[in-house]
Amino acid sequence: MTDAHAADHTAAPPALLTGHGTANDFVFLYDPAGEQDLNADQVALLCNRHTGIGADGLIRVIRCTSAGIPEAVTAAEAGAEWFMDYRNADGSIAEMCGNGVRAFAHYLRSYDLAADPQTLPVGTRAGVKTVTIEPDPTGESDVWYRVDMGRWQLPGSGNGGADTLVLTRGIDVARPGLDVDMGNPHTVVALASAEELAAAELTSAPQLNPDPPAGANIEYIVIEPDGDGDPTTGSLRMRVFERGVGETLACGTGACAAALAAHHWAGAQGPIQWLVDQPGGTVRIDVNGHQVSLTGPAELTAAIELSEQLKARMRRLL
Repeated sequence: MTDAHAADHTAAPPALLTGHGTANDFVFLYDPAGEQDLNADQVALLCNRHTGIGADGLIRVIRCTSAGIPEAVTAAEAGAEWFMDYRNADGSIAEMCGNGVRAFAHYLRSYDLAADPQTLPVGTRAGVKTVTIEPDPTGESDVWYRVDMGRWQLPGSGNGGADTLVLTRGIDVARPGLDVDMGNPHTVVALASAEELAAAELTSAPQLNPDPPAGANIEYIVIEPDGDGDPTTGSLRMRVFERGVGETLACGTGACAAALAAHHWAGAQGPIQWLVDQPGGTVRIDVNGHQVSLTGPAELTAAIELSEQLKARMRRLL
């Protein structure tokens, strides 16, 4: 199966399915009644690219009323039917994943699970995120998914543009980073050139000072020159090290954090729309005061059937 739109969806979705948003990839576990909660070790096994399925994270697709998660109860009260129970590749719980929300909405639409396929409220641990549909401006797919990511904040109130020192292999000295709260924590580091961005070695975790107790996702960005003369639109390149995962090809909340940091540094007259170019593809970020939205594509890739050996290993991890 190449994409869910090409499949017959008169039946329920497969138990396991893979998909991605700009190459930030996920394993979907269909568990509408909340009967298949996995522990951290089982999630890490499934996400392992050598001995499992392989993914940046796992998303359990569960009805809000069946999740047994406090944020899901609140989401149900706000009108959301489905909850995105997101786990990092190491099995740890994450509050949010912007690319995951787009892929989640695509999953719901593809299997006719959304009451309204044009406007989808999705429950997450960072609140309800509303996803709307718009035409793909690149023409490469049917639609793009726009996610209202809600309110953002600078926990250090900007602190003159930096809150944290970030020491990264491949970059000669520690660089200042701006902390951005997207419902999950981010630290954004501005670099001087594409060459410096490429030199960052993200095979091991960068060191943060001060080191946040819950960790942080770290975005490295290069702000591109304004080439078209439109002061409302900017562009930047980004790489990201995600806590609990490592370097990924894209990060949705990270792209928002990167654009918000660039917007903050540019000042009140800076761009309010940003194109964020990541190794996995480009997304659009729109800043509207203290609200921010993320827009981009999503795709489902394959239905998965576990081998008997992998099923046995999963059972041993109970």
